[in-house]
Amino acid sequence: MGKVGKGAELKNWITTITSLKPEDSAYEVTFDWEEDIGIPGAFLIKNNHHSEFFLKTLTLEDVPGHEHAPIHFVCNSWVYPSDKYKSDRIFFANQAYLPSQTPLPLVPYREEELLVLQGDGTGELQEWDRVYDYAYYNDLGDPDSGEDSARPVLGGSSQYPYPRRGRTGRPPTSTDPNTESRIPLLMSLNIYVPRDERFGHLKLSDFLGYGLKSIMQFLLPELTDLCASLSNEFTSFEDVLQIYEGGFKLPEGPLLQNIYRNVFHRDDDGFFKYPMPDIIKGSKTAWRTDEEFAREMVAGMNPVIISRLQEFPPKSNLDTQLYGNQSSKITWDHIKNRLDELTLEEALETNRLFILNHHDSLMPYLRRINSTTTKMYATRTLLFLKKDGSLRPLAIELSLPHPDGDKHGAVSQVYTPAQDGVEGSIWQLAKAYVGVSDSGVHQLISHWLNTHAAIEPVVIATNRQLSVMHPIHKLLHPHFRDTMNINAFARQILINAGGILEATVFPARYAMELSSFIYKDWNFTEQALPAELRKRGMAVEDPNSPHGIRLVMEDYPYAVDGLQIWSAINTWVDDYCNLYYPSDEAVKGDTELQSWWKELREEGHGDKKDAPWWPKMQTRKDLIDSCTIIIWIASALHAALNFGQYPYAGYMPNRPTVSRQFMPEPGSEDYELLKTDPDRVFLKTITARLQTLLGISIIELLSRHSSDEIYLGQRDTPLWTKDEEALAAFERFGKELGGVERKIMEMNSDEKWKNRVGPTKLPYTLMYPMSGEGLTGRGIPNSTSI
Repeated sequence: MGKVGKGAELKNWITTITSLKPEDSAYEVTFDWEEDIGIPGAFLIKNNHHSEFFLKTLTLEDVPGHEHAPIHFVCNSWVYPSDKYKSDRIFFANQAYLPSQTPLPLVPYREEELLVLQGDGTGELQEWDRVYDYAYYNDLGDPDSGEDSARPVLGGSSQYPYPRRGRTGRPPTSTDPNTESRIPLLMSLNIYVPRDERFGHLKLSDFLGYGLKSIMQFLLPELTDLCASLSNEFTSFEDVLQIYEGGFKLPEGPLLQNIYRNVFHRDDDGFFKYPMPDIIKGSKTAWRTDEEFAREMVAGMNPVIISRLQEFPPKSNLDTQLYGNQSSKITWDHIKNRLDELTLEEALETNRLFILNHHDSLMPYLRRINSTTTKMYATRTLLFLKKDGSLRPLAIELSLPHPDGDKHGAVSQVYTPAQDGVEGSIWQLAKAYVGVSDSGVHQLISHWLNTHAAIEPVVIATNRQLSVMHPIHKLLHPHFRDTMNINAFARQILINAGGILEATVFPARYAMELSSFIYKDWNFTEQALPAELRKRGMAVEDPNSPHGIRLVMEDYPYAVDGLQIWSAINTWVDDYCNLYYPSDEAVKGDTELQSWWKELREEGHGDKKDAPWWPKMQTRKDLIDSCTIIIWIASALHAALNFGQYPYAGYMPNRPTVSRQFMPEPGSEDYELLKTDPDRVFLKTITARLQTLLGISIIELLSRHSSDEIYLGQRDTPLWTKDEEALAAFERFGKELGGVERKIMEMNSDEKWKNRVGPTKLPYTLMYPMSGEGLTGRGIPNSTSI
């Protein structure tokens, strides 16, 4: 063990240092120097007070033999009273060491600290515990409240595979020993996550959690009463616009006033009016055009689903023994007149046909989903790439399970574009069903599963297996900020049985089961943007192009901007990792790194542990590729899927989340109403008033940047490492991101790129690295923190 010097106590609080933030406090402490102590590499701290405090940094000055440079300790940790710990807290200097390079006196402290963070796997964890451990998603249901509130355990089975979440250790329910008991929904948000994952009451994830609780506890009853008095149906699009242009009065009271001001940033004496979503700022009707409908598939809030059509008619990958014939019923006759005189073979060979395919992902659950109040289809949408780079919808296929059983295949109806009369109204409804399916897949799969849920096991494994001194811990740690915390709030309020997501998105009680079904096909290596684009056929291999791929659709804003961000991340990770790993042998011989990777695969994503596609972590390339993927998921991918929610979906008719009735049949009352009041039929088909008000209240919160956001290319402290070469590489990274932002701005102002702005005059800015506070529709935070 290293030599420990004599203890010292904090001296007077310094109030004259102007470089510190207003909420920070600075203290002096004087250590007695002992000749044989050497250069300090760590310090122990004991809190003898009755309450915890947040320790940000410690700087040692005038250390004998080291007078030329202070020694910095970046702590960023809550320190609880000493009686809460079995050993004193330890913090290490900001010098990175691989395990084999750690100074011998620090080795036992390094190992002991990791053991503390791993815990012993028993007991209910308390707020002062610093334990990172794994659990299944077995806390979403509440079977003690009745069968309707029960939900299956996700994770740990082939039927319901899932990434792991952070363990809380709460006792099981009385009804089901495999289900963890829940904190009563509206009583508390004190869900265990390691305290350092929830920095303080000003953090955005804490604020968001209390905002969500306020919506459910106080605002939802008021919205329910309002909708009961006004009717739960919107009668016209002018009626919808009233929630932005006119607003509505809610009851007086200090509690609601506080919610208005602090949660929704309102200061208008309780006159509740939603901000105007960007999608309708320039035009109130352009969102309904076929061009905008298609544009949002490549430059909207869910631009990660569209794929190149490589065979016609589209086929299904569902098991024919279970689901029968699920191949598409779209024929050549449906599309032949809209391909600019190309033959089918020519259109396929020249990469001009694309598909937004939500058929296979929804069909296995559609019968159960439609047994609720939802009335939904599995959808396929075919599109044609025009010479100007924009997309033209060709046909929409709406499919239902066969009434005689799944094995009999699908019952499908195909709709083609029309502008006028009943046919035009039917086409608008068909697009709405596509919007509903895409909204659900966006929230459940693209956003929640592929970013929030996928990254939490990485957070846990990194803290359990990589010391804070490890260079890869220093590389990845900023990309984990608040992730466990916001995910815990989600399990409590958003994705739980009866939670906000079930109440506002069409799969209802089957939402999380559906995401488990999709996770069966999740592949870590395919989360790399170039690989993901190749998988969807949106890019082809090209050794002579940047990133080794060439986009088949040149005007694909998400991919064009994303590849620039991806490249910047990859270059930074490459530069950084090569500073510490001179060879592949250094990667193989890093004991902490190997334990980290093994645990991430076998525990964190344990249901995928036998998948052959996992990188072996035997080479520098394995390490660089894996870290690039992790940072991409946590930062840019999440930003692209989250911060467009209010700009695009704050106006619910553009991105409806629920369909409540099927397509009107000829001769029905609604079919006749299409002739005289088609907007009324449209609005009674999609999300009702209460769900709309609730849903946009949620996405307004989710789409906001906080004032203390830390963006890609930034760090919360410039002293995060002592290594000058690492700091120089990071500075280059920040400059490269600044260049990317300038390129995006230039392209958005160039009218030749039709998909970057479109008929709604809403430019694609979701890959801008930086942002200000609020609803900006831009900015890439370091982490999945909202």
